[in-house]
Amino acid sequence: METTRQTENVRVFDFFSGCGGASCGFQAAGMDVVFALDCDQEAERTYKGNFPDVHFELADIQTTSVADQVKGQVEAARPSPVLFCGCAPCQPFTRQNTTHRDLEDDDRVPLLLRFADFVEMCAPDLVFVENVPGLQHFDSSSQPFDTFLKRLDACGYAVDFRSIRLMKYGVPQSRRRLVLLGSRHGEIQLPSETHGPGTPNERYETVRDWIAHLPPIEAGEEYSGVPNHRAAGLSALNLKRIQSTPEGGGHRDWPDNLKLDCHKDFSGYSDVYGRMTWDAPASGLTTRCISYSNGRFGHPEQHRAISVREAACLQTFPDEFVFEGSLAAMARQIGNAVPVRLAEVIGGHFITHLRDAEVMS
Repeated sequence: METTRQTENVRVFDFFSGCGGASCGFQAAGMDVVFALDCDQEAERTYKGNFPDVHFELADIQTTSVADQVKGQVEAARPSPVLFCGCAPCQPFTRQNTTHRDLEDDDRVPLLLRFADFVEMCAPDLVFVENVPGLQHFDSSSQPFDTFLKRLDACGYAVDFRSIRLMKYGVPQSRRRLVLLGSRHGEIQLPSETHGPGTPNERYETVRDWIAHLPPIEAGEEYSGVPNHRAAGLSALNLKRIQSTPEGGGHRDWPDNLKLDCHKDFSGYSDVYGRMTWDAPASGLTTRCISYSNGRFGHPEQHRAISVREAACLQTFPDEFVFEGSLAAMARQIGNAVPVRLAEVIGGHFITHLRDAEVMS
């Protein structure tokens, strides 16, 4: 274990960066983000607009030859500690993609193991992975998570991981995520919960806390005074449906003439066409988080789905963070992002860990 190394700030390499949720959080924790990689051109526009000083590589990590470039930048960042963030797309491991056939045929499954190649090659001080809890239970011939753990162990990393609820770390969502921390500088554990009973913040963050400050708008409108405060339009029928939906309610509250046939005799899909509740966390944002019909994404009281800005707020992005692209592209970027506050908490915990290990002064 290396000790007493005089360093500057932690240098962050953000693989699968998307629009920059993890980068934003680590930066807020006091780290220096120096490199980002993603293959999404619209996410690139957003990232570059918000992190103009970070080297962004628009590339497919599975096919591109950026290895030498990454290794050179890591060497240039030394002796500062280096953090590799590898939050690969999670869609292959969600509940909607549970069959082995779906997973075996999905070319996103090996991404975590490609990230492991870069870890083995560059030996960063720290590793961070965030994904859906289904990743750790996925059992197939490739077993990416189990293989990833074995490769980290072979490289000398101490690792801790578990499924967490975002609301327990100050994010206004009840969604669960799998979080993994790895360190080459001794044992490491996930940080203590920051919100909820028995924590420094007894109360969970709510939808009201994060979006009530935004001015009201109608479906299909945009408020020019706030970046990205733009809502998708609604059909006449869906406008009637949301007008018939109370705060926290959903399609079960509609009169029969507004109900879809598939919902009349089926108890599932309770969140679709749902409204959020003001004084509770949101249920969880997805890549279709501004679509009224795709989840509990209805505004608590206004007759529309949440706006792009409101979705970003619920992912704890600062108001000045500007998204680029179409409505669908911005929603995808936000839904795929690591919540900023989660990354900030993890970043602060990593810094404390390095100082305790006498790697940072």
